[in-house]
Amino acid sequence: MEKIGCTIDGNLDDSKFNEPIPWIGLYVVAASAACAIAMAIDAFHGFRYRKFWFPCKYFALNATTLTVIAVAVKLSVDLNTSMPRSHDQLAKLSSTVFMCIVISNSLPSLGNMSNKELMMNVVALGILVITVIVNICIQLGTGVIYVFFIEHVLVMFLMVVLFGIVLSSALAIPATKFYLDLKYDKKYKRAKQESINHANDSITQRLTDDLERYWVMAHTCNPQFVMGRLATCTASGAFCLLSALTLAEAMLRSYLMPRSFRFCVGESDYKWSSILILVTQAVAIGAGTIAPAMRWFTAIKFTCPKKASRACRVKRLWVEKYWIKKLHHLKETPLDLRIYSRQCRKLVHNTKNKVLVVCIWIQIAVVVSSKSVRLTSIYFVYLFLIFHQSCKKLVGSFRCTGTNPNFDAELDTNNSCKLDLSRYVLRLEGEEEIVDLMMGCDRDATGHWIRMGRKKQPRYLIQLLEKLSTSRGGFEGVYNFDSNQVPSLDLEEPPNSWALPVVTLTSIAVAVSNTDFRSVKELINCVHEGLIYIRIVENSLDIKRDLVNIRRTAQILWAEVELHYKWLDVELREMALQGKSPRDIISELSDIAKNKFSEYQKIDIIGCLRDSPSKWPGELLAANSMYRACQTLLLNMGHKSNECSKAMFERLTAMITDLIGACLTNLQHAISIKCHHSSIEEREEIVRMGILLLGKSEKILEILSCQPLPSSNPELLACINEWRALSKEKDPLSCDSIPTSSDSNFSTSPDLYLRIE
Repeated sequence: MEKIGCTIDGNLDDSKFNEPIPWIGLYVVAASAACAIAMAIDAFHGFRYRKFWFPCKYFALNATTLTVIAVAVKLSVDLNTSMPRSHDQLAKLSSTVFMCIVISNSLPSLGNMSNKELMMNVVALGILVITVIVNICIQLGTGVIYVFFIEHVLVMFLMVVLFGIVLSSALAIPATKFYLDLKYDKKYKRAKQESINHANDSITQRLTDDLERYWVMAHTCNPQFVMGRLATCTASGAFCLLSALTLAEAMLRSYLMPRSFRFCVGESDYKWSSILILVTQAVAIGAGTIAPAMRWFTAIKFTCPKKASRACRVKRLWVEKYWIKKLHHLKETPLDLRIYSRQCRKLVHNTKNKVLVVCIWIQIAVVVSSKSVRLTSIYFVYLFLIFHQSCKKLVGSFRCTGTNPNFDAELDTNNSCKLDLSRYVLRLEGEEEIVDLMMGCDRDATGHWIRMGRKKQPRYLIQLLEKLSTSRGGFEGVYNFDSNQVPSLDLEEPPNSWALPVVTLTSIAVAVSNTDFRSVKELINCVHEGLIYIRIVENSLDIKRDLVNIRRTAQILWAEVELHYKWLDVELREMALQGKSPRDIISELSDIAKNKFSEYQKIDIIGCLRDSPSKWPGELLAANSMYRACQTLLLNMGHKSNECSKAMFERLTAMITDLIGACLTNLQHAISIKCHHSSIEEREEIVRMGILLLGKSEKILEILSCQPLPSSNPELLACINEWRALSKEKDPLSCDSIPTSSDSNFSTSPDLYLRIE
């Protein structure tokens, strides 16, 4: 019987070994196309939002992209497949150039990595670079690559330089983050003081000014922006452009001057797929060159500001401390060696110091070379800069002709009214000249995102909160939704959150409303929008994370109430349609909750009820909340058994409105805390979300500004239990009295209770 893989005489059958190679070529095409699309989207994103440092949003250096890149450069590491024709040899070169392009393109993404992640990705990239270079050298020696020798050598040199730039930049990242974090804390304190000094402004204006300051601070310390303006990153754009031009030169020579080459006759094992690889990678190289080249050109443009004649002035080349801080730290840190011989420890220690001294000098050389590339490049684009400025002046003169002088005066007035945000720009040492560049990149970002937020205002929630203006004030529902006179269920009471009482009261409202189902649906829409903002407040202000389980319980319960009108498998709408009075329905819900609690007590084998109440199972927390809310309602009803469902629904709606409104008075404080406590990598995105949130909640803040609050201290208003405790301090003789507008001692100044801390 003939063996699979062998011929009749028993020898190895290699006749089919090369058949799948064209399909492997398609695999390379797909990987190259994926990289091209990601780099093109990043370039488009940078142009669209005027982010001319071109952050890496889709094409970042990580395990996934490194795997895709390894597939895309397969031709560079393919040692024994013959590539005879011109497009085959060009495909080999394009794979090598492609490697240079992706290195330069992904440089800004290094800023968003932690130290450990940064080290792992740089090491992985280094292994890939070394593999590519070694394999190309082998192919040059064996004759697999037999043309474009100079081009391959030049591109390999550029690849080594670019990887050196990656290493140099990676060493500077920890120090830059440390410096910028310190500066951010100082600027944040200044921003808080500015907010206090303008306490008489309107709430929305004060919060807008604060967010503008936070945005400038967060934007200018964005790690990707910091990386994009470093000398090494901008210099990489020049090397990236040079590698792309090398491929373009080889392709033009190959197709326009074919007689200058002697290509072999024959067909590659990749067959038709090698042409697809060349075309796809040429497109990818073109798309990938845009972002690095623009970083390089932008750096050149702002190195010689205002006047092109200043481009010829050679500036001092110095190396800032953050470039070599990490290496100095490693040099000063002693090695923890378990070597008993003193001479051996001394030898290792001295060797380490000498190696690090060499590394420091190499780092200095790389930085100085990068700055030299930037300064030298000015001379090559000097004439273009003069032409560009002349065109701008010419266009400006045409625009000025016939312009209304009153319009210009109005424009100057508007500009003078704007905040001076240059004091809040976070810059590194040696970046004094590019403050204008950093200010100009996102000149109206705050206004843009606020306008975007205004288009998505929660109209149902605003309609609900507008009822506060006709109420007695004081957010009475915060105090009377849970009475201290309700007997506990023989256990320590769990802490209250803002969301869980809202969900519980809404569940009761759905159950007691037996007439107008339209009002129920409107209430559910209002509560759904309100819970989105409550979740934002609780996630920001629950710094100790004590209420995580309770908040999760509220979220799970709300999904059942909103989608299925159920509370712990209890059909709320069926209860409403049974024709019972509100008192009977509430009493039935109380009994169901109490029974569920008792059932859980019986099966509590592992003793989880003896844990902290905030860690109880969600079903238990929900049952306790429902029992206390129902018992409180029954106590407030007293002996009135004839209260109609409509009146009860309106009372529950008022409580829900008060709870949501009271929680949302913390919105400003939550935004401020979130902006300050977020990490440097996500700070810009958090501030952007805060600006969007301001646009969405402007009307809400205006409504709440008319309501009195029990304290001007935002720390006391963040927790619902603290809020309820303030009521008892105001009237210690009445545990459950409902404060009215006539006898309350609440602070009525709208400028005190929303101050950002």
